[in-house]
Amino acid sequence: MTSNTTTDIQMQKWTQAFTDKLESSFADAFADNVTLEASVLVHPIKGRDCVKSVMATASKVYEALTFTRQVESAQQTYLEWDAKAFGGKPLSGVTILIKNSDGQLSILLSIIVASVQCSASRLRCANVLRARSSRTISTKDRG
Repeated sequence: MTSNTTTDIQMQKWTQAFTDKLESSFADAFADNVTLEASVLVHPIKGRDCVKSVMATASKVYEALTFTRQVESAQQTYLEWDAKAFGGKPLSGVTILIKNSDGQLSILLSIIVASVQCSASRLRCANVLRARSSRTISTKDRG
């Protein structure tokens, strides 16, 4: 297992999925009814299939991603992270993972922060995720 965490972070399915960059790795961590809310999304993404697709796409946007700090309670994990995307532009953020009683992720909340110099990168990231989530959702809606 390749690590994308600092020594203070416990490796878990979520952090490993960002190293793998595969839909299946993300899906392994999610409950069927998982919901993703993120600062770069206009609407929440719901359901394992849609969320795993969006997260796999997001993971490929990052040239580097390191989880740097973690705080945990029984059902929640708060992860801070630093990343580089779009030609080395720095991004950072906090992701809140909320688990159901089976230990699967049921709610994902992510806040992405970019410096003023990288606001174009944040917008580009948002556009990539929005386009992918729109295609995924419309495909799923058609049955």
